[in-house]
Amino acid sequence: MITTETQFKVPTRAEVSENNQAIFDSLEQKVGFLPNLYAFYGKNETALGDYLAFDGRKSGLKAKEKEVINLVTSQINGCLYCQSAHTAIGKMNGFSDQEILELRGGSAGFDTKLDALVKFTASVVKNAGKASPELTAAFFDAGYTEAQMIDVVLAVASKTASNYLHNLTQFDIDFPVAQAL
Repeated sequence: MITTETQFKVPTRAEVSENNQAIFDSLEQKVGFLPNLYAFYGKNETALGDYLAFDGRKSGLKAKEKEVINLVTSQINGCLYCQSAHTAIGKMNGFSDQEILELRGGSAGFDTKLDALVKFTASVVKNAGKASPELTAAFFDAGYTEAQMIDVVLAVASKTASNYLHNLTQFDIDFPVAQAL
């Protein structure tokens, strides 16, 4: 029986299906290790592959812009696992520690276009998609398109799924833990 005191366990490779074992192997080759979040998705026969396909979909956003969305969404949703993972990934994409903290805090004073993206994303997440008209206008005024607005919504949805999964389970964080704001 699962109770509120249940300790959720990340599965080992041997505990998942052959299909998920193959995905685990591929992820280990690409990332250098198997992040616990991906391993936990492996408890479900199709969720890991589905999540990776959705999260890795072709987008009109640059890698740095996707990391902005990931950091902002994870901060608002209170997911320390994803804050930690995307702090590491954000650094790989050229953000400094200070810039990452600023993004998580809700602004990007170092880049006006990214600042519009941060504020628009935060409004989308906080208001269940009903972003403020002013922040939506600023997003478009910064040069973003309607197609990129769709990309933002899909990126928020993908990250929110992972945020919720970790918030429910609280399995171990296997990245350097993100600094608190």
